[in-house]
Amino acid sequence: MDCNSEYARWSSQKGMPEEYARELSGMTENEIKEAFSAELAFGTAGLRGIMGAGTYRMNIYTVAQTTRAIADEINARGEAACRRGAVVCCDCRNNSGRFAAIAAGVLAKNGVRVRLFDGMRPTPELSFAVREYGCEFGINITASHNPKEYNGYKVYGANGAQINDAEAAAISERRSKTDLFAQFESEDEFSRQSLLKAGVEFIGAETDEAFLSRVMSCAVTENAAGLAPDMKIVFTPFHGTGRVLVPEVLRRRGFTNVICVEEQMVPDGNFPTVASPNPEDIAGFELAIRYAKKAGSDLIIGTDPDADRIGLIVRRADGEYVNITGNQLGVLLTDYIFSAGRASGKLPEHPAVITTIVSTMMARTVCEANGGVFGEAFTGFRFISEKMDELEAKGCTAVLCFEESYGYLSGSHARDKDAVTAAMLVAELAAYHAARGKTLAGALEELMEKYGWYSERTMNIKMPGLDGLEKMARLMARLRSEPPKEFGGEAVGAVCDYLPGTRRYADGREETLDLKKSNVLAFELADGCRVIIRPSGTEPKIKVYVLAKGGTKSEAEARLERCAKAAEKLLG
Repeated sequence: MDCNSEYARWSSQKGMPEEYARELSGMTENEIKEAFSAELAFGTAGLRGIMGAGTYRMNIYTVAQTTRAIADEINARGEAACRRGAVVCCDCRNNSGRFAAIAAGVLAKNGVRVRLFDGMRPTPELSFAVREYGCEFGINITASHNPKEYNGYKVYGANGAQINDAEAAAISERRSKTDLFAQFESEDEFSRQSLLKAGVEFIGAETDEAFLSRVMSCAVTENAAGLAPDMKIVFTPFHGTGRVLVPEVLRRRGFTNVICVEEQMVPDGNFPTVASPNPEDIAGFELAIRYAKKAGSDLIIGTDPDADRIGLIVRRADGEYVNITGNQLGVLLTDYIFSAGRASGKLPEHPAVITTIVSTMMARTVCEANGGVFGEAFTGFRFISEKMDELEAKGCTAVLCFEESYGYLSGSHARDKDAVTAAMLVAELAAYHAARGKTLAGALEELMEKYGWYSERTMNIKMPGLDGLEKMARLMARLRSEPPKEFGGEAVGAVCDYLPGTRRYADGREETLDLKKSNVLAFELADGCRVIIRPSGTEPKIKVYVLAKGGTKSEAEARLERCAKAAEKLLG
């Protein structure tokens, strides 16, 4: 793409919004290159990028172009597909409502039935709505926990999961043939009145109620709040979409001592009270911890802006507030669902737990020790949802799906991460252990004593800029051609290459893996530890996962540290 000629085309475009015109007029040569040297790529994760003018930015034109491609895809599937139509949702980010209105309008003017949420909603409710209304597609305007400069465009298939490779390729092909500026003349076409006139159906309270009903059906202990009636929960939605439904579902489950962080209950795409709205980062909970100290609460729950991921802060016996990692919460919930579910009679006959290849190895141990079926998938809930369907076809019921990056799903109402349901289960989990005289920190230690000590760390190596993808490709090629023989003095016993789907042992033997066609390398060490390396699917960075285990806490942590340092050295 010739960035200068594309920049000139944008600069001369009639009807360009003032905000984009100002940005274009002030661009430096380097900024022109960054904004126009490529198109924002569309894939199974949809679109995600910095907002602003340019082909490599999220803006009204890239949204309209992509939506037209989806409309063409639906029309190609026939009249019945157009009647099933699409549902459109958005989060709290700057421009999210604006982009959602454009998406709804472009679909409607191209003959597709559209249901548009009347305001921001959690991502899991969008997944639910696609399934509930029998839609052909779902569109969600969100960039999850990314910084405030970003927005995104996620596309869901008829099963409520993010689209697969074939659907993404078909939409991408149509998008490449769609003119960026030909989808509308003025944003006035997307006012509420114009959308209603075009046939767009606004949905809201009735869908919320149907969603909450399904969420509450996932409860494991019927009167969990009664186990710890004085338990106080501090909640923050980080200015996002969890602000209404999370407190409501907790109230309906009987948890009446819910203390909301008022400053963060206000929807705001600038996220003014946090450096980053990421529940993985304990720094974002600074304000919530102040609330917890004042209230004397042992438990803090936080949901990210689109309420698909959940973070958890607990108070230890020494009074310090610490975070429970995504892996640790996955283990705690696995144990709780099996133990409490068996006691309440709500555990299905063939329960299954599904997680990803980069998540804690302890989940398998706890699941199988309790007689459950364990399933593994690649990173991302679209892969987890495929494994859910596969196990359901075999007569199993997925009682918990999770990934280490703080995403959880229980129940069959959705096919994406669901922080609303997870918040309810976390409250139950805390009450269950409080009735036993245990904090969640203490309960986790008890599980480690029982099943062995596990420790995990995720490291991110950022590779920004237009050449970031090229850098990541070179790194992965080098690791394939020259795989390390040891990490921290521990020999590599086998290398799993998930692109062809093979495991090659140090002695030259090779076997086929169940999973393949993903750019992931896993190094299995002689002491049972694993080092997994993969490029991120949504951000310009390489992700490294170190999974360690040992007979004691100190042994597991020492192995983790050795492997992490070796991985850092290997990757420069």
